Amino acid sequence: MGQDVSQSAFTREDRARYRHKVRRCLDVFALMLNDFKFDVDRPTTGLEIELNLTDPGFQPAMRNAEVLADLADPAFQTELGQFNLELNVAPRLIAGAGFAEYEDIVRAALRHADDRAHKSEASLALIGILPTLTQAHTVLDNLSHNPRYRLLNEQIVGARGEDIVLDISGVEHLRADTDSIAPEAACTSVQFHLQVAPDDFACHWNAAQAIAGVQVALGANSPFLFGRQLWAETRIALFEQATDTRSDELKAQGVRPRVWFGERWITSIFDLFEENVRYFPPLLPICDDEDPVEVLRAGGAPRLPELRLHNGTIYRWNRPVYDVVNGRPHLRVENRVLPAGPTVLDVLANAAFYFGLVRYLAEADRPIWTQLPFSAAEENFHTAARDGIEARVWWPQRGESAVPELIREVLLPMAYEGLDRFGVDPFHRDRLLQIIEDRCRVRRNGAVWQVETVRYLEKAHGLDRPAALREMLRRYSTYLHANEPVHSWPIGQA
Repeated sequence: MGQDVSQSAFTREDRARYRHKVRRCLDVFALMLNDFKFDVDRPTTGLEIELNLTDPGFQPAMRNAEVLADLADPAFQTELGQFNLELNVAPRLIAGAGFAEYEDIVRAALRHADDRAHKSEASLALIGILPTLTQAHTVLDNLSHNPRYRLLNEQIVGARGEDIVLDISGVEHLRADTDSIAPEAACTSVQFHLQVAPDDFACHWNAAQAIAGVQVALGANSPFLFGRQLWAETRIALFEQATDTRSDELKAQGVRPRVWFGERWITSIFDLFEENVRYFPPLLPICDDEDPVEVLRAGGAPRLPELRLHNGTIYRWNRPVYDVVNGRPHLRVENRVLPAGPTVLDVLANAAFYFGLVRYLAEADRPIWTQLPFSAAEENFHTAARDGIEARVWWPQRGESAVPELIREVLLPMAYEGLDRFGVDPFHRDRLLQIIEDRCRVRRNGAVWQVETVRYLEKAHGLDRPAALREMLRRYSTYLHANEPVHSWPIGQA
């Protein structure tokens, strides 16, 4: 939900008008899918990276307003917490040297931002959950100053009607109560965007859902929250709980959560937008002056602002996106399952694996979603978030399978072929997918490195948990800037 808002309260009339506008947008969207020409000539990819700010002691630095003012770069924006930033990378093709272009652009942007942050005595950290974050940091006063975040908080907490409970059982156990959505700011992710034609959307979304568990197991990088070791990718459980508008009674009734894996394979992008309207009451009933029917009749491309805003307050792990650029509408799958980091190179290796594998599976003669029960895909997702690269997931023709072996023996060859279909230069294809191969071979991703390093510091150096987390983050930050993939990082060296 990236747009600015000015309202601070909503009336019953606001909600009724908004509901009418959303349904009007949905009707127009259905007509467009049947008859309108979408932008599919040069399908592009996109990349967003959420970041943390740390102070010289590797604690969260509540200085994003200062850093953004000094940066003055529209590619960087606020995120939920004052210790967060977001980098939006301009869309591009991945054919040829597209991944190398991403790497150069992202590294240059992060170097510049880190240099500007130093003026505010802060540094950038590319990590799923900042390990030195405590519950005292995730309070309402530390939300970013943009009014939209306070308004979103009021609507979520108001809809719930009681404090939010975090209850995560992993290697250790965390239970905490909060009166705001501020703990959600702990979750920093990377989002991959893939532009697709309307007729191809369902197969790409289904493919992305099918591999979400494998993605999370491979890329887990969030094992610590509030000083506790929880899941390999704790971000999944935290995000699901920190923005939950449901009381225990509504959960028992089967009301859908706003952070949602989904419940079925789809046949059209319309299925997802229609579910949004049918299942979820509006959080931010803000109406625009656009009449989508009149715009469509005049031959224009409606922006469908109410439908898009509503979609932005429903946090699917693979989200459908409708957008209009230069007067032409397009559709995207937004993949939101992965944490940020550990390095830009790791992020792009994850991207290459995702784009290649989704392309292959979306075009397969026998679709994976006709062989994999949706419930199994969802179970794979949460199993992978809990167990990380050591997870065992269910896959057609193999049954239960260890993730590293499944990737190396089955999925990596598919990813290679998928990248070939995109026209990716073999040098860049091989460089990135070799990182995935090596990560699986040594069974070390960001979560494994963090846990092993903290254990080493606690046992070999006698550090308590807070001190071990600070030292681990110091070392992590050093290796981050070297941009060597995480599977090659040492454990015992300073």
